[in-house]
Amino acid sequence: MREEIFLPATYATGVPYETFRRLRSEAPVCRIPEPAVGPWPAGPGYWAVFRHADVKHVLRSPDLFSSHLGATQIRDPDTPQDLEFVQAMMLNQDPPGHSRLRRIVAAAFTPRAIRALESTIEERARSLVTAALDADIDFVDVAADLPVWTLAHIMGVPDEDRRLLYDWASRVIGYQDAEYAGLSTADLDSLSPMGRAAVAQRPETLQRPDGRPMNPRSQAALRDMFAYAHALAERKNAGDGIMSRMLSGGLTGPEFENMFFLFAVAGNETLRNGIPGGLLTLLEHPAQFDRLRENPGLLPTAIEEMLRYWPPVMDFRRTATQDLELNATPIRAGEKVVVYHASANRDETVFHSPDEFDIARTPNDHVSFGFGPHFCLGAHLARVQMRAVFRRLLPLRIEQTGSPTRLASNFQNGLKHLPVRLSLH
Repeated sequence: MREEIFLPATYATGVPYETFRRLRSEAPVCRIPEPAVGPWPAGPGYWAVFRHADVKHVLRSPDLFSSHLGATQIRDPDTPQDLEFVQAMMLNQDPPGHSRLRRIVAAAFTPRAIRALESTIEERARSLVTAALDADIDFVDVAADLPVWTLAHIMGVPDEDRRLLYDWASRVIGYQDAEYAGLSTADLDSLSPMGRAAVAQRPETLQRPDGRPMNPRSQAALRDMFAYAHALAERKNAGDGIMSRMLSGGLTGPEFENMFFLFAVAGNETLRNGIPGGLLTLLEHPAQFDRLRENPGLLPTAIEEMLRYWPPVMDFRRTATQDLELNATPIRAGEKVVVYHASANRDETVFHSPDEFDIARTPNDHVSFGFGPHFCLGAHLARVQMRAVFRRLLPLRIEQTGSPTRLASNFQNGLKHLPVRLSLH
């Protein structure tokens, strides 16, 4: 049934690539229902887009498929006020508003700025992997620390508070999974005064007054994160880092709050999913892993293939701005249109033997970082971090010591646990 494409539980056992393959052939643009999931009410349904060419067309055509009208998540915001708030986020803007916001933060992600970070990222990756040697570890926890540490470094978040970034991202990206929805790993006694004050603002319940669950991306659900953002802004206002550039760049209050959200969550999730997913893919393809070890010069193309084969984000939503047709399918103005990166990355018309994992694949026109105006601003930084980690892993013996556990999410292609043992040969 097509509803499996929507249901979060589907993805707890794996991405439904066979269903995607069938739909690319039989119904490349088709209607998907949104049944109720636990306490979350049913939605109106949406148009799903599965072919690579159609996905690219949607992503590069904001005049036809808006990020702003209904925001970019499949599920509609609970209230008009929630929608208005998230519309201030760069992710949920169309040009020219999107272009203005992107210019404000682009300086933090230029090649020159990333090169200045490379040596510290390499050192951090080395220390994380070295500390994990000769012990039974959960690689997801180890890998998650690098993007959190990097973001804290860029944003000027004190080291003792960086775990808060991890927890906020967990609450947002894992809200469909009971284990992640209420995750709290920060050591409250070790937080800075700013961190402790923010945690005191954490909502006691994530239920609305009517008993329904609160939108995890809403201002109310993330009250503690936004309190921290404002405290950090006051502390950084006189500095010359990314926070001060955002503050002096003309952001409104809601725009600033949502920019902090975007850094803390979107800047975290790609690597938190991509690094463990990449390692698991290598472990499941030992011949390719051996090939990479024998020829580490293939690492850049191997990273791209990991991203194609295990896309960290599986889909994004747009909203039709007018009555139109997509692949001969009529779509009405205001209807949801959801592009599936995970399907586009396996499109047979673009990728030879798309279900094979080939670390030397080239060209590799994957859409894991998006396409068009919203192409991921942090893509270069993400690649730098992935290369740093896998360079440290290649010389090691890596043994799986338990079964991986996937995140129940129809948005994030995540692992919750990957038990391994790392050791020197």
